[in-house]
Amino acid sequence: MLSALDLARRVEAGELSPTAVIDLCARSIAAREPEIGAFAALDIDGACQRASSAAAALTTTELRGLPVGIKDIIDTADLPTEYGSPIYRGNRPGADAAVVAMVRRVGGLLLGKTVTTELAHMQPAGTRNPVNPEHTPGGSSSGSAAAVAAGMVPIALGTQTGGSVIRPAAFCGIAGFKPSYRLIPTVGVKCFSWHLDTVGLFAAGVADVAFAAAAITGRDLRVERQAPAPPRIGIVRGDLWPQASADMQAAIEAAVRAATVAGARIEEVNLPPILAEAWRAHPTIQDYEAYRALAYEYDHHRDRIAHPTRALLDAAASITADAYDAARRTTRLARQALSDVMSDCDVLVTPSAPGAAPRSLSSTGSPIFNRLWTLMGTPVVNVPGLVDPDQLPLGVQVVGRFGRDRATLEAALFLEKAIAQLG
Repeated sequence: MLSALDLARRVEAGELSPTAVIDLCARSIAAREPEIGAFAALDIDGACQRASSAAAALTTTELRGLPVGIKDIIDTADLPTEYGSPIYRGNRPGADAAVVAMVRRVGGLLLGKTVTTELAHMQPAGTRNPVNPEHTPGGSSSGSAAAVAAGMVPIALGTQTGGSVIRPAAFCGIAGFKPSYRLIPTVGVKCFSWHLDTVGLFAAGVADVAFAAAAITGRDLRVERQAPAPPRIGIVRGDLWPQASADMQAAIEAAVRAATVAGARIEEVNLPPILAEAWRAHPTIQDYEAYRALAYEYDHHRDRIAHPTRALLDAAASITADAYDAARRTTRLARQALSDVMSDCDVLVTPSAPGAAPRSLSSTGSPIFNRLWTLMGTPVVNVPGLVDPDQLPLGVQVVGRFGRDRATLEAALFLEKAIAQLG
């Protein structure tokens, strides 16, 4: 994998040029892309030209000319944006999405569009997991996670509506950051659910993803400049705990031991029943909004939508406005309850997924451990570093308070370092 932070430092020091970094990526792409299939479109030559023509200027920007992969539901003016759907084959947007413009303004070079599941739902798109290509990389940001894990790019953008940043990051053994809701604008991102869709980032480690998020958003999110203080960690098991595999449960216990040894304060946290109600409300909100956000595709191209998404939209047609409004009210109550729960801890820790990536390319895995936190709008980080007996990654999910993104990243870095030190 390529460390975004290390590469940026080397470019700043004059040890590497932006063109040389692109060459590193290009070599990894040549070696691994035929097997992994992380990209829907590539523009290595264009990135090289931009790096060569503006080399001096790029070295002083926040991203130092680092290559970035962009999930193919995020509009780009100079690359196709097909949303993983045959309906949009060859589609060329007239403008960049807001987040793409933000990336360009701080010196990020677009290397290509990364594969997404169709319309960012559950239909697998063929990308393979770089850790073991017989296993899924997750979804819907499959290409972004795989591209970072395979060393094809140091930074990639994805989106999460259920668990599509945290789960692929966990399956591929990298850091994934789902910021607080709306921290990164979704203008120009194909909508699935406007109350849930969140733009997130992938990078090799927690410090790397924090560096990238800080550069792109212009916020004070970097966490590598000093050792993170031991956080107060709440361990959440609850109703979903039996759904975690034995290996995943053991990984959480290992993370708890590592954090305790490193000085963190640990306590068990029991979530109030309203949080379980909110977990059940998530599909109502998501599906009701998807039926409207994808109205054009459903009304005019229903037969060209893959079965999982078409079935979801068929069923969503019967969700009433009253049911949707009730789910939204439940969400508001749950967010207040969560704020109360977290008054005595800095972050919560839960599994990022039920277990390691399934040995299947016909499934993207389950988002059951992610969707509550997407609905709550809280910042979430997947912390890599743990594996199962087959050396497949097991992700630990660090959940922070809404708007406390830096504190969440700091706690995630603390846990990442603690896991590495425990061995």
